[in-house]
Amino acid sequence: MQLAGKVALVTGAGSGIGKAAAKLMAKEGAKVALLGRSEDELEKTLAEIESSGGTAISVIGDISQPEQMQQANQTAAEKWGRLDIVFANAGVNGVWASLEELTPEEWNKTININLTGTFLTVKYAVPYLKKQPGSSIIITSSINGTRVFSNTGATAYSCTKAAQVAFTKMVALELAEHRVRVNVICPGAIETSIDENTERRNLEEIKEPVEFPEGKVPLTDGKPGTSEQVAQLVLFLASDASSHITGTEMWIDGGESLLKG
Repeated sequence: MQLAGKVALVTGAGSGIGKAAAKLMAKEGAKVALLGRSEDELEKTLAEIESSGGTAISVIGDISQPEQMQQANQTAAEKWGRLDIVFANAGVNGVWASLEELTPEEWNKTININLTGTFLTVKYAVPYLKKQPGSSIIITSSINGTRVFSNTGATAYSCTKAAQVAFTKMVALELAEHRVRVNVICPGAIETSIDENTERRNLEEIKEPVEFPEGKVPLTDGKPGTSEQVAQLVLFLASDASSHITGTEMWIDGGESLLKG
């Protein structure tokens, strides 16, 4: 097993990409701390991992709260005596609206969860990761703000995703001497529930009309990718198979961003 003996912290582990990655890491031998805000969702992920013979714990926490993230990292490290992998995956789409309609409160909420949440997740993990040469940090960004700028109204979201890439590169260089790798994944359309939590307001009034008669994902004739496919990329970046890769963004979108960007 690729992650035997290692300990991982996964944020947003109750659903979507986080859940798929946590399950795959556990299958590959890692002990996984599952972090999220929904106890019910985390318990379902935990049950699925344990029923397959894996080892995990659930940790309730809000990634935008410093004390909670400090405690979450401490809990994972103290439970199993080490921390090797951090998958900073949790985030929100937030409100998608024109600049005139987007309120400062809505902007700040997206920034606090997506960007500050990434900072806090990684910041409080670093002291533990530095003790394990070869440890890995993986951050979930997006094609939005990195290759795609045509999702009108997604300004706050896209700014956080662009900033996550810059954060990755800065931290990768800073932690290289400690043999801690930091990489970022940029998914396109993936079958998750995140769109259900997106508030879109009056976008038809400001959006440029574009049609994709054969779909937006060239590799699959328009079909979105799956969380399990993204989990395979996360596993690669968490494992020793990517031991010489750091500070790198990887797009996983079936060519969507090349078509739309």
